[in-house]
Amino acid sequence: MTTKVALACSICQSRNYSTNKNKQTHMNRIEMKKFCKVCNEHTLHRETK
Repeated sequence: MTTKVALACSICQSRNYSTNKNKQTHMNRIEMKKFCKVCNEHTLHRETK
């Protein structure tokens, strides 16, 4: 079972990406390094509510 989550930039807090998350295997919040269009660099993006 998967749920749709949004990924927000840790610097500017803009929500740039959305992805699916498996509820059973990922109990913690997802963190990925992605490119932020607002900051114009690769930053850490975290799952938001």
